[in-house]
Amino acid sequence: MTIEEGIKQSQFKHPYHKLAINLMYTTNLLESYLKEIFKKEEITIQQYNILRILRGSRPNPLSTMQIRERMMDKMSDTSRIVDRLLIKKLVTKKVSPTDQRLVDVRITEKGLQLLIQLDAVDDKIASFLSNISEKEATKLSDLLDKLHPQNS
Repeated sequence: MTIEEGIKQSQFKHPYHKLAINLMYTTNLLESYLKEIFKKEEITIQQYNILRILRGSRPNPLSTMQIRERMMDKMSDTSRIVDRLLIKKLVTKKVSPTDQRLVDVRITEKGLQLLIQLDAVDDKIASFLSNISEKEATKLSDLLDKLHPQNS
């Protein structure tokens, strides 16, 4: 389906406007798809992102500030999301021995097990995107990288 068919609009101000609308539309489709997958495990996309970040830093803990720097959504309330993961026993949190103002956050074994279950999400994302070839996916990703600010 084209973006014109998806939003029932045939005219755009210019190609950049069409691209922006298409990016937002496609992002919303992917987010809706992922939300359905994560709903079954009772976690959000942001919680999943934090768990993946913490798994990647193992065995070292990360502060909430370090987690926020690595998150895709920089506007997320990282502390609140970590607290929800703590309630679910997917992470631990304790005051940093080197800086009392910071807390060290680590993924728990339960969190790791959940991520192992969710590793199949990568395959589902690939399936969602399978209408384009791997070569096209690489090219599209490279093009999108050009849109990212240099100092982010």
